[in-house]
Amino acid sequence: MSDSPSCSACRDLPEDDDLSLSMAFQPIIDVAQGKVFAHEALVRGPAGEGAASVLARVNADNRYRFDQRCRIKAVEWGARLQIPARLSINFMPNAVYRAETCIRATLEAAQRAHFPLERIIFEVTEQEQVLDLDHLCAILHAYRARGFLTAIDDFGAGFAGLNLLADFQPDLLKLDMGLVRGIDRDNVRQVLVEGTLDMCRRLGIAVIAEGVESREEYDTLRAMGIELFQGYLFARPLFQGLPDVAYPE
Repeated sequence: MSDSPSCSACRDLPEDDDLSLSMAFQPIIDVAQGKVFAHEALVRGPAGEGAASVLARVNADNRYRFDQRCRIKAVEWGARLQIPARLSINFMPNAVYRAETCIRATLEAAQRAHFPLERIIFEVTEQEQVLDLDHLCAILHAYRARGFLTAIDDFGAGFAGLNLLADFQPDLLKLDMGLVRGIDRDNVRQVLVEGTLDMCRRLGIAVIAEGVESREEYDTLRAMGIELFQGYLFARPLFQGLPDVAYPE
């Protein structure tokens, strides 16, 4: 079967087109092991401009190219920085036409850069409205079949929620920072997170608390049994580099 026009337009992208971009990296730490579990690749402008300035240029005509460019840049920089842990890459579910075709550029980039495929995690954010849930589940199943880990990002703040989780159980689930923020002072958030943790334990899904900014938030979440954390308390994203990590004592 031939490639769709959208997917064929993703390949052989010039560096000086309207989607020139680069990456910053923020660690996800495993506090039980005292080491970095993964580094998440976060889109930035070519000179370190914020993600908003890049995303403002994304539209229906270039969404496919943008998604592919982000994957390739993440792998290239991951290899250049010799990331010693996993590499977490975000993807836009509505930018994937056919999983096998759209993943080709990632595979080729990893091969060129000699980056191990088994260390790649694909994150799908809940904050983009999923137009076809069955299609998204098919994408995630295809990625898992390739040996990639899968993650649902921003869980609790998006469109799919439990409907997505009912049809596909990822390896990782990232609690949205809206649930994390001020959880040490909010009984309702504590109940919601505890319920999510119990559900994930029963489904065999590891939970990441993202957006952790205070020691009080960390202590509360750690007491609940969470081991994987991401947030300014530990490290801010670093443009084209790997930041130092402040591990909690």
